[in-house]
Amino acid sequence: MATPSAAAKSITFFNHKGGVGKTTLTVNLAFSLAKLGKRILLVDSDPQCNLTSYLVEAEVVDKLLDESETASGATIWSALRPVITSSASPKDITPFERSDGVYLIPGDIRLSEFEIALQQSWIDCLQRKIRGFTETSALSDTASKCAREIDADFILYDIGPNIGPLNRAILLGSDYFIVPAACDHFSTRALKTLGHSVVNWIKDWDIVCKLAPSGIPLLRGQPKYMGYVLQKFRMYGGELTSTAQQFARDLDRRSYSDIVAVLREVSPALAEGTTKEFNLGQIKDFTSLASLAQTQGKPIFEVDGGAPYLKDEAKTAFLKLAEKILLRAEGG
Repeated sequence: MATPSAAAKSITFFNHKGGVGKTTLTVNLAFSLAKLGKRILLVDSDPQCNLTSYLVEAEVVDKLLDESETASGATIWSALRPVITSSASPKDITPFERSDGVYLIPGDIRLSEFEIALQQSWIDCLQRKIRGFTETSALSDTASKCAREIDADFILYDIGPNIGPLNRAILLGSDYFIVPAACDHFSTRALKTLGHSVVNWIKDWDIVCKLAPSGIPLLRGQPKYMGYVLQKFRMYGGELTSTAQQFARDLDRRSYSDIVAVLREVSPALAEGTTKEFNLGQIKDFTSLASLAQTQGKPIFEVDGGAPYLKDEAKTAFLKLAEKILLRAEGG
């Protein structure tokens, strides 16, 4: 395999409000980017394993979880377990190829144990203990190594809906983050907490880095806000309903005031672009197709069955979103 010319760019899909269609967005975007000629590494970083369950047959998922602590373990927990149990390096694992250009590091319910350990790891970093830095960067290091092995262009992280220590470590190790949002008050209101949480993590990590002993592996600590994606809305007569239009306007306003503005107070480079550019795209509610896609382990636009016109709409929408993300990533 050819040596990659550049490191894969990492993107985390982050909203601590659940039910916004984050996993579905991640899967369909990965397949759309692959259609544009990119190689994608998906990392299931949510202990609920929704991404893995989406793409892998149930019996195979059960086998992966049952064997995750054995010599043949192949989940994200298999890689990380030696780090917290014996202060060893992460175990080498091989990503699963799910389609041409799309690879997966399977999730694991025991990743929650790694998250518990990360609470102490953060304290250890502040106390300049090498183990804290090694543990905090272990997941990002594992993903980067796997990305190099498959010559990936992008690493896409699917994470849980919370602002805990696991998501903090993943965000700080990412190049970009994207906020999926649904048409509801809770989804838009969550942006305020989200923006301030990311800013606080960046500031705290900057302090940690200044304390770090020389030669210690460090996370990038500068995740850039790429933008948001409005999802799960209904259309009427080819247009958003009046309620959806109001949510879209509110989301656009809050994206700027609660994320862009607060990030720019730290560094303008963390949120580059015009207000319009942060609106990455809109994905309407493809409810019937989404259910088929999850059952079949395919992107929405490639399911067997379903209305052809809806699949065409989905393909166009996700490809348009993928193209927008490519432009933003290449510009950054």
